[in-house]
Amino acid sequence: MGHLDHFSFGWPTPAISYVMACVGAALGLRCTLRALSATGPSRRNWLVTAAAAIGSGIWTMHFVAMFGFTVDGTELRYNVPLTILSLLVAVLVVGLGVFAVAYGRHRGRSLLLGGLITGVGVAVMHYLGMAAVRLHGVIAYDFGTVALSVLIAVGAATAALWAAVTIRNVYAAAAAALVMGIAVSCMHYTGMAAVQVELHPSRVELGGATPMQFIFPLAVGLGSFLFLTSAFVALSPTAQERAAYREAGRPVLEELDRAA
Repeated sequence: MGHLDHFSFGWPTPAISYVMACVGAALGLRCTLRALSATGPSRRNWLVTAAAAIGSGIWTMHFVAMFGFTVDGTELRYNVPLTILSLLVAVLVVGLGVFAVAYGRHRGRSLLLGGLITGVGVAVMHYLGMAAVRLHGVIAYDFGTVALSVLIAVGAATAALWAAVTIRNVYAAAAAALVMGIAVSCMHYTGMAAVQVELHPSRVELGGATPMQFIFPLAVGLGSFLFLTSAFVALSPTAQERAAYREAGRPVLEELDRAA
């Protein structure tokens, strides 16, 4: 059995991955809140943005944390198509969850269904990302620990969706994002605790990309997306602000009508 190290770079790796999960959760909560106060295409667009923010935040958390994962006796590489597919799965399942909650007629039932879909999907994203790992050996899993990680994912997803449709205060939403970051991190490291590696020494070169080859596109691509989304959410007026603008502009229009 190969010796596994999940913190080969020390605590910076889990700390950065936690921050990324919190940023994605915070943006997703704000976008979902905007969606619930909107109608028509605007609601749909906000929900799509929320799914992209939360899904990419969760995926980035997983991948950054994987930088600290090493196995003695073998190098690690990643299958690029499977890794990208895991990102798409994360965004898709979060989207299914937030749409189920936003458009569901029965709030409690929608939360449970959305939490189940999103949680199982996040777990699928995690283990699909693990399936992308290439090493000189075979990866196996402890079933009980895997089941626990799925339960944590479902619980975290349900709590996240509940927070998205319930919390209206900015400070409470920030606190919820911090808690969601902890839950996502717990799911990841619980899933990693289930990993067992049986080494098969070989001189054959592994296919795929090294972890370092993902740093630049990860930092530039998802970092730019999260930054632009943050700016968009910050600059976009809320429904209350739009109503206030209309009320402020109404006297001016009345004056113009009288002058005409």
